Amino acid sequence: MSAGLARLPLAVLLIGTGALAMLVPAVHALALGEMRTAQVFGADAALGLLLALLLGLALAGRAMPDEPRRHLAGLLALFVALPLMLAMPFRQVVGNTTLLNAYVEMVSCLTTTGATLFDQPGRLTMPLHLWRATVGWLGGLFILVGAVAVLEPMALGGFEVRRRNRATTDPAVAFTQFTDRASLSERVAAHLRRLLPVYGGLTLVLWAGLRLTGEAPAVALIHAMSTLATSGISPEGGLAGGGAGIGGEAIVALFLIFGISRLTFETDRGPGGLASLRALGRDTEIRLATALALIVPAVLFLRHFVGAYQVEGLDISLRDAPGALWGAVFTVLSFLTTTGWASAGWETSQAWSGLDTPALILVGLALIGGGVATTAGGAKLLRVAALYNHGRRELGRLVYPHMVAGAGGEARHLRRQGAYMAWLFFMLMAVSAAGLMAAFALTGLDFAEALVLTISGLTTTGPLASYAAAEPISFASLGTGAKAVLTVAMILGRIDTLAIVALFSPALWRR
Repeated sequence: MSAGLARLPLAVLLIGTGALAMLVPAVHALALGEMRTAQVFGADAALGLLLALLLGLALAGRAMPDEPRRHLAGLLALFVALPLMLAMPFRQVVGNTTLLNAYVEMVSCLTTTGATLFDQPGRLTMPLHLWRATVGWLGGLFILVGAVAVLEPMALGGFEVRRRNRATTDPAVAFTQFTDRASLSERVAAHLRRLLPVYGGLTLVLWAGLRLTGEAPAVALIHAMSTLATSGISPEGGLAGGGAGIGGEAIVALFLIFGISRLTFETDRGPGGLASLRALGRDTEIRLATALALIVPAVLFLRHFVGAYQVEGLDISLRDAPGALWGAVFTVLSFLTTTGWASAGWETSQAWSGLDTPALILVGLALIGGGVATTAGGAKLLRVAALYNHGRRELGRLVYPHMVAGAGGEARHLRRQGAYMAWLFFMLMAVSAAGLMAAFALTGLDFAEALVLTISGLTTTGPLASYAAAEPISFASLGTGAKAVLTVAMILGRIDTLAIVALFSPALWRR
């Protein structure tokens, strides 16, 4: 059965997966007695499965070209075309909205951005919120599989920083034996069989934990799926609006570490894998994320503590200090993994001190992003670590010009070729950001709004628009042109700028 599915074209598998996912809100709506919603999602699921069946029969036995450019083009088509299918039942149920709005909403969910055009209270029913979270969860799964099935063999998506000693200078052909012999569908099926049980199991464990803290069943499931996918989708405006409280935030914080490094959930990424704490301690991404999660909250806490002491006095400040400190820790970790949830103590800490937190800190955390080949967006921690190590090396050479740095061959590669590839990515990201900001400006937005929306889209951190601007930016108020630019930014940020450039590489198309 699995071998037969692996031979199907990727488009057939994606359409079938999207159709099966529609059964989740259909069953939930049926349980709530919302018959129209259940009928719409059920009918669209049946049509989707029929379409997948007909395409499968039409393409059965046909040899498909297995070329690098087709793999990247398929990954791009996934985030461009599939949301159109996913938007159909959403638009039918909402009713009073346009197809463009529904499409942008599904692109936001599938790219795990989490930006919503339907933020008015009561605009969406709970089955629709569940559908948004389900699409985001699927988007996280797709990027986990696509990263190792498509981007890793081509040394893209952050893998280029560590790729060394290639047999060929062309990254498009630097394949392993399995990748060289297996088709794209077979690679996707193989990685899916390994990742789906872990990804789904962690989601169920987190759902059970949130239920124990008092969260409602449907809300707990939405928050669990949004945490593992780092989409930040919530029917309550985030964890702060739910019933889980500080206990729920603590549980979610534990699961946010899976957006920091792939080593935390995949056992074949290093010595000992998941069972080896020593391997986790040596991981570059985990060490950098730990440093940021300690230093940034400490600086924020001291800033707010000084403000609270000056305004209210030491006794009152000490009573509120633990909540303020936790609010900074959770919010920093959430934005670092591009989830974008603020702790219930985040606003408390600002009210406690009378000081606003500089929005630039949250923007910087989102830009850094999570781990390579995780569901988190952003520039990736590994690229930042490569540039940091290179900078330390160059500063050391200013003092000791003839110094010889140690730490092994991998560290030397990370400081040299890895830093070069990371710098190349950041230059491409800067050019992309400039172009998108100019496009937003042409739609009538001012500089601050264009900057926040550009970073929000490129880092797939939709909630950033609510916290990084002087006034929260409503995605629903954007015009048609701004929504189109936002869609391009979200897709570009999800796939990776370097991968888009590689798609148009002449060397790749000569293959």
